[in-house]
Order: sequence, then C-alpha cells, then structure tokens
Amino acid sequence: MTERKRVVVIPDGFADDSLAALGGRTPMQAASTPTLDSWAPRAAQGRSHNVPDALSPGSDVATLSLLGYDPLECYTGRAPLEAAAQSIELGPDDWAWRCNLVDVENDVMKSFTAGHISTEDATELLADIQREVGARWIEFAPELGGSVEFVPSVSYRNLAIFRPDSGRPFPFNGETKTVPPHDYTDRSIAEVRPQGPGSDAIRVLASACADYMKTAKTNVRRLSEGKLPATECWLWGQGKRPTIEGFAEKYRWGKGAMITAVDLLRGIARYLGWETLDVDGATGYVDTNFAGKGERAAEALDEYDIVVVHVEAPDESGHEGSFEKKIRSLERIDQETLPPIIEKLRTFSDWRLLISPDHPTPVATKTHSRGLVPWAIIGSDVSGDGFSTYDETTGNRASRFYPQGWRLMETFLRGTL
Repeated sequence: MTERKRVVVIPDGFADDSLAALGGRTPMQAASTPTLDSWAPRAAQGRSHNVPDALSPGSDVATLSLLGYDPLECYTGRAPLEAAAQSIELGPDDWAWRCNLVDVENDVMKSFTAGHISTEDATELLADIQREVGARWIEFAPELGGSVEFVPSVSYRNLAIFRPDSGRPFPFNGETKTVPPHDYTDRSIAEVRPQGPGSDAIRVLASACADYMKTAKTNVRRLSEGKLPATECWLWGQGKRPTIEGFAEKYRWGKGAMITAVDLLRGIARYLGWETLDVDGATGYVDTNFAGKGERAAEALDEYDIVVVHVEAPDESGHEGSFEKKIRSLERIDQETLPPIIEKLRTFSDWRLLISPDHPTPVATKTHSRGLVPWAIIGSDVSGDGFSTYDETTGNRASRFYPQGWRLMETFLRGTL
C-alpha cells in the first residue's frame, strides 16, 4: 500500500468559456502552463459532468462528485459539510445554515464577501450579532422555538446552527428555497430572499441582523478605514446531517488527507474519514500560498495514500469577473503547486495524479455553472492520448466522458488508462 500513491488537484472553478478579450481563448488556454504542457502528451484526458440536473451547481455537490460520491444519494446541503469542519455535532433534527457576511446596497449585492472581510473582523462582528440578535431568536420565531447560534469560521464564510426544542422540529425542508449570494454579484437580490417553509422567521432574523449591523462597532471601524462594511447575514445552503460512507471503506483504499483553506472541503474530508493538513498562508483567495500547498502535499505522500489539494483562487477570480486573476491563479498552480507534487510522486512505483476543476465558474457570468469540466490523469502506468495541451478543448475532443462525474474516481484509482 505504501508504494501506491494518488493525488487529486482541484483548481476550483478552473473551467471557463472562450473570451473575446483573450482572442477567443479561455483563461486556461491563455495561461502559461509549462508543467501541464510538458505532461499533456502523456496524460489521459476527458470530461465529466459533476452536477446532476436536479441539484444546484456549487462546490459542495461538484466536489462530492469529483471525489467519487453520487450527490443524489448523500448530499443534504452545503452548511452541514462546513459544520463538520468545525467539529460541530448536529443532532438528527438540527439544521446548519451557511451565513455569509455580505455588503448589500440598495438591494444590490455589492460584495458577497463584504470586501473579503478579515477573519478577525468577522469573528468580532458575529460575536456581537450572537449577543444582540441570535440570543433573541425566540422573539423572532416564537412559533418555532429552539435556538440559533452564529458560528464564525474564515472571513465571510460562517455558519448559523439551528437546534429545535425536543419533539418540535423546524419546518425547513426541500421546499425551503435559498440562493448563494455569489450568484447575484452586482445584481438585485430583492426577489431572492428565502422562500418556503420556515422562511418567514429566517427573513425576520436576517432583517434584525441587518438593523444591528448598521451601527455595529466592527462596521464603524471598517468604514473609518475605507473598507466595505458587512451589511447583512445572508443565510443559505441549509441542510441536516448527511450520511456518507468513508472513502477507505467505499474504495478499499488507504489513508487520505485534504489540503484546503475552505471549510467546505475540510468538512467533506471529515465525512470521508480523511485528515486535514494545514498550510501557513493558505487563504482561500488569490494571495494563497500556492507553493506551500504543493510542498505540503509532497511531504504528505510519505504517510498518506491519497492526497487531495484544493485551490480556491480560480473560483474567487471567476466570481470577481477577473480573467486576469484567473489566469494568474492557473499559472501559479502550474508553476508552484504541481512541480513538487509530481517530483515526489515519481519516486513511487505506482502513482497517478488527477487534475480537474469541480465545476466551471465563467468570468462572464461570475457564478457557478453545471457545465462539463476537463480532466487529465498522468501516472506511472498511464500511456496518454498525445494531446499537446490540457484545456477545455482537449477535454471535449478526448473520447472519455463521464456523464455521472462520480464514476471517474474508480477509474482514477485503479482503472485502465
């Protein structure tokens, strides 16, 4: 087992569409990627569809699929996965909600990150919101009862945990509709507040948070520093505790580890039975430690049999509508993250590396898409397809296609390529 090694590199939101500003190329095609170009002829390439039509496109659904799990069988919502990352135990009737700190002005989503609010500011603000608003949940929803706790995490990405009174479950269900704020960058959000069972109480709670945030000391200070305030707690991605089989049991594989700066991926790792490995300077943004992630993954291969490296930067760049940042993110993954991983993998007798985005995040739309994603696999026993590059075009030209993306994992681990 120690000589059989697998690495998955996930450049989140990596895939894109051709852009006139890039002469009809995609950011992936426009980027300088010498590492990928040198290995492309030796790579098996193809494309996958990671988001079933019945589910909304997002990294939660798409990553589960990319890592070999059918989201139609195990997905219950984004927030429960993130709760697992913080070791928050959910009871059978508890609900986790994602709580984005956002900046909304005149009903337009100006920034779904509240200007990439720092973790320190977010933690301070949420503590005040919990004391001044969360602790008063029963005033906003006496008919529902229970309690709510706002839980800080990283930057704008936070949680709200709803725990019901005994024998009095919340009315939230599959008909309770919410939307991710990053889908509405620079767009009106007037008609996309929570809808359906239990949504009235959520809207009242969110309104109370917004009222408090107008004069919250954190926002007063941020404004004095020329920074965007966090004007709302945007509640979405709700769900109950999922049931997910461990990766070692499902795929008869050894120890696994996840390298990421994002709680969603940490939570998925926890459910899969993997450890999470920290990297100094990993931020979940374009200023992340690209080289550190590659170096940490290479070191981890001495102990782990499968290592997943997740890089959020391309996705954030797509949400910002910046092809320049997206190109630079791809270049740094290619030139800083991949080389130490490949060098270390080649010291083992049986190795493979899969690089694949989870979903597209086109800069033109600034939001996730359920479209096809190109993937490439290199390894000690992979003969390759002979393509000179790895990008959306070669992925579409390749013969291998997985309409159910979760089926790719078995092929990657031990299939013939």
